[in-house]
Amino acid sequence: MGRNDTQEAPGVTAPRIELMRDADRPDAWMLVVDGTPQSHVDLADPTHLDFEYVRRLGHVADLAAPAGEPIDALHLGAGALTLARYIAATRPGSRQRAVDTNARLVELVRDSLPWDRRAGIRVGIGDARAWLGQRRDGIADLLVCDVFAGARTPAAMTSVEFYAEAARVLRPGAVAAANIADGQRLRHVRAQVATAARVFADVALIAEPGVLRGRRFGNLVLVASDRPLPADELARRAHRDPDMARLLRGEELERFAAGAPPVDDATAVDSPEPPAGTFVR
Repeated sequence: MGRNDTQEAPGVTAPRIELMRDADRPDAWMLVVDGTPQSHVDLADPTHLDFEYVRRLGHVADLAAPAGEPIDALHLGAGALTLARYIAATRPGSRQRAVDTNARLVELVRDSLPWDRRAGIRVGIGDARAWLGQRRDGIADLLVCDVFAGARTPAAMTSVEFYAEAARVLRPGAVAAANIADGQRLRHVRAQVATAARVFADVALIAEPGVLRGRRFGNLVLVASDRPLPADELARRAHRDPDMARLLRGEELERFAAGAPPVDDATAVDSPEPPAGTFVR
């Protein structure tokens, strides 16, 4: 990433928000918050997904309904709206709503990385958990949770009660997906698997093998539904990705999460702090 053309939101002292131009793609940018890369977006080609975990979320979105069919999607955590733009491009006519707690970030993205107002994407400002609680039952085909305060997911987005709210707003057979960051012993993501399994009938986890073994800190995508997931196709796409990933499900996922306790609002904690240097590129 080139550091020329760096921009900051006016008057922002904390968190620090930057847009950094991608030196390899003429109309692509990376959104960085307090030194942590949050989003990468190519304005000329919204189907280009640079971050590996976003490509995995893209696979989930691709399989949420027949190819090209519009869907209703909810995005907890707006960032630069990378996945929302991808869905708008690959599923024209989709209705999407996103929420972010950082009004200045949303304003910067709206001004500097504008999206087509006809694309069916609406963005609100507010606490994601509270915003989710205000949605009606059964309104979404896909819900994506990608909420970070700095480099950590707030505890409120990790509990049984949170997953129950996610399930409530989904239609039968719809899919929830969450970006989870963890490393070393993977205690946090193991607990998240156990927590989601308390609410959803089918749960899967997608990540690079090194991350799944705890060899390095990284992103894992948790996928859940009240109906059987398209696990074989998800696994195939994950394996064919440039950053090859594995999918765990069924007995293999049960062994992975064995002994991990589900968490509720009273016991949930923020996701772990990444080691220093994790996001140096």
